[in-house]
Amino acid sequence: MNELLLTMLGQTSERLDPLRLFLDADIVVQAVMLGLIVASIWVWMIIISFSLRIGKLRRRTIAFEEEFWSTKEHQALIKQGRDDELPPANVAWAGMSEWRHSTSTQPIDRDGTRQRVAGVMESQVAAEADELAERLNFLATVGSVAPFVGLFGTVWGIMNSFFQIGVQESSSLAVVAPGISEALFATAIGLFAAIPAVIAYNRFSHKVNRYEARLHRFADKLHARLSRELEKK
Repeated sequence: MNELLLTMLGQTSERLDPLRLFLDADIVVQAVMLGLIVASIWVWMIIISFSLRIGKLRRRTIAFEEEFWSTKEHQALIKQGRDDELPPANVAWAGMSEWRHSTSTQPIDRDGTRQRVAGVMESQVAAEADELAERLNFLATVGSVAPFVGLFGTVWGIMNSFFQIGVQESSSLAVVAPGISEALFATAIGLFAAIPAVIAYNRFSHKVNRYEARLHRFADKLHARLSRELEKK
């Protein structure tokens, strides 16, 4: 039984060689493998870049909020934050711009002003969260599709192995084992691409949701402050 398993894996006398499995595979299986390898590389690039980005963004957001609530020079701080593409600065700019526009004419519609300020900040928070999570869609796609793409390569490779049985008129394991090994390797690559993509997508989605909640809290606090200012007019 062990000898049979080793034969199917191409390990009768040598260790498993992924490069040899790729080079010996059918052209269709090779194309599937290559596509999955490229997808896997892209997944890891997104994982690394997003991890660095969300960590840096969180630190900058905390620093911005602390300075925003302690300073009176809001306009300069917001301008600098917008130049740095900082989400809370964009949210603050949207809310304060609407507040100034709504209070520039008399008489002031206080209830309408509150609703419009809350609406524009809510919309800006959603836009910032969507922009932050945009690249995560690729992780979700790879996580759901890659196993099936690998399975397609496996099915094709096994079909080709059975075809070789007919051509060579031999059902010897030596005839079909290499093709089956190459075919199964396609599924392995598919799983290699899909598993980290799914884990990263779930983890990053949670971080995006937490960051969006932080922006909501910032917007609510700013809305309360602007509402108090509105009562003085």
